[in-house]
Amino acid sequence: PAAAMLDSLTFLLERLFLLAHIKLSSLLPPQLARSCDREDPLPQFQRGDLLEVPRTLFTHFGIYLGDNRVAHLIPDILPVLSSDSRQIQQMVTNSRLLLGVLSKRASIRVDSVEDFAYGAGILLNAMDRAVPHSPLPGEEVARRAERLVGGVSYSLLWNNCEHFVTYCRYGAAQSLQTDQFCEWLKSLIRDQRSVVLTGLLGLLSMACLGVSAGTALPSALIPFTLWMAS
Repeated sequence: PAAAMLDSLTFLLERLFLLAHIKLSSLLPPQLARSCDREDPLPQFQRGDLLEVPRTLFTHFGIYLGDNRVAHLIPDILPVLSSDSRQIQQMVTNSRLLLGVLSKRASIRVDSVEDFAYGAGILLNAMDRAVPHSPLPGEEVARRAERLVGGVSYSLLWNNCEHFVTYCRYGAAQSLQTDQFCEWLKSLIRDQRSVVLTGLLGLLSMACLGVSAGTALPSALIPFTLWMAS
């Protein structure tokens, strides 16, 4: 039961994270965020550079390998369903990506800069100013990325594209987007009003909708327990 409850909580957190509309630019000092948002001409990338592509709901990350190639971790269901390398190497579609998220499967793959960017602007090594670790030499960064190419498990919170690039470039896997989301979640849980509201909703569910206590009570107990433990 405890393991099932933990899995359910993780599932909920991951879905909330998908909807959280978090971008790395919000983690940077205002003057740096403004400089990153300018549409400057793309610089010349060096092997081992960390590239960022702002998306609508998140920021996507990759490691530049040279020769217009980028290694990046992306959710993808197709390697689970097919062994056709030519088909797998085609650009990942939205449906492949979504099913990869739901099945928690991903690939660390190599694509062209254009396919990686998918029409968006690219930020270069902006994370160097936002993490406490110094970047490793570019060649070591690229070799780390190349060694990891292949299928991997995926988690929106605990093993995403940001964990991959920070491990390669700084030697320690970290996701600033996840950190920011967890801080927001903790502030929400610490708010006693949220706990009271969740408890009332649980009681109303049992009284008005006939929801069983086994379903409604965990909805109230989980945030209360996390709040007490924070």
